[in-house]
Amino acid sequence: MSWVVLFVAGLLEIGWAIGLKYTDGFTKLWPTVTTVLSLVASFLLLGLALKTLPVGTAYAVWVGIGAVGTALLGIVLFGESADVLKLVSLGLICAGIVGLKLAHA
Repeated sequence: MSWVVLFVAGLLEIGWAIGLKYTDGFTKLWPTVTTVLSLVASFLLLGLALKTLPVGTAYAVWVGIGAVGTALLGIVLFGESADVLKLVSLGLICAGIVGLKLAHA
């Protein structure tokens, strides 16, 4: 169950990272509120996952999910570059996340 909690925490990290773009420097109320709530929820779930998962593994997976998801949404939502090197690098991060999960099992 800790892995599911950690995955949801990673998804919420994507939410607050993308949300930062929509806050327009924290000048827009509702995007700011949503971003802050997502951030708090992400941290709370990460903390819950850390009750049973090793901190190094959990943190690396949390950051990896957030980094990959945020980069992919940056490409889709904001037209950021999607060159081959970037996509391969994101794939390597995904491989690292899977490797950490397998190493924990």
